[in-house]
Amino acid sequence: MKKHELLLNMLEEAGASPVSGEEVSRMLNVSRTAVWKHVNKLRELGYVIEASPRLGYTLAAKPDKLNADKLSEVIRTQSFGRRLHLLDTTVSTQGDAMRLAEQGAPEGTLVVSEEQTGGRGRQGRKFFSPPRKGVWMSVILRPQQPLQYTPQLTLLAGVAVCRAVRRVAGVEAFIKWPNDLLVDGRKVCGILLESAVEDQRIRYCIAGIGIDVNLDAEDYPEELRAIATSLKEAAGAPVDRTALIAAVMEELESLYMLYGQEGFKPIGVLWEALSAIVGRKVSVRDNGQPVEGIAEGLDAAGALLVRRSDGSLATVFSGDIQINQ
Repeated sequence: MKKHELLLNMLEEAGASPVSGEEVSRMLNVSRTAVWKHVNKLRELGYVIEASPRLGYTLAAKPDKLNADKLSEVIRTQSFGRRLHLLDTTVSTQGDAMRLAEQGAPEGTLVVSEEQTGGRGRQGRKFFSPPRKGVWMSVILRPQQPLQYTPQLTLLAGVAVCRAVRRVAGVEAFIKWPNDLLVDGRKVCGILLESAVEDQRIRYCIAGIGIDVNLDAEDYPEELRAIATSLKEAAGAPVDRTALIAAVMEELESLYMLYGQEGFKPIGVLWEALSAIVGRKVSVRDNGQPVEGIAEGLDAAGALLVRRSDGSLATVFSGDIQINQ
């Protein structure tokens, strides 16, 4: 057992009674300076430890840690999330889910990690995924639709997560095409869909979902503080991550079944109702060519329709979007 884990055991056993630095030093067989190092390690993991002069250390609060049994109990779906892999840390849940998919894991298999050390977003960007503050997860899909319609699943996932966030956190989240959720104009969630294709046939898709749930402003790197926010900041109180994961699985399964029965049309209607960009002036860089105009909605395939100033209608299939007003 590591030193900080032994320290945690001591604090838990002591309850509300302070444990002196001298006692910790003696029990761990470390210097008083090293005691402070192990206290800070626990704080980095989300434990709230109070230090009182001449009295010692007290464990004031524990981090919100996910529990596999609790998750299995609250996820009320037919298949999505019923097969669950819960990790303390991983490089990326996308990679873990891909390996499971290659091994034949069924549709709906869910990988959740408390932390990602190499989480990734679109175009290889790094996705900030600190421990026990967010929902970092990937789910295996095995869709039957033609390959060219795969991007529709990203839009479907956006609707599912947006509805779940609104239901559990009580905040007005909106979807920024194609794969981000915004709250108060700042990013709170990213969605990444990656597919394995063979002979123009989809073998499986991995839907990666990263939600900033209980981060505080100071948790973010400096470069993200102006553009990112968390559900906790928006709601003014911590959000139950277990309930949120369950809600996402329920919404995702329900919409995925609807998609299989009725196609993309009802999904598109729901997406437009939750859109952060419909009716607004946007700029989209699609394959290096900028497209500017008013976002009008989605076409039947899920591409973004942008009305240019000359009245022509541009159909955008991919690209980075900027909201101009």
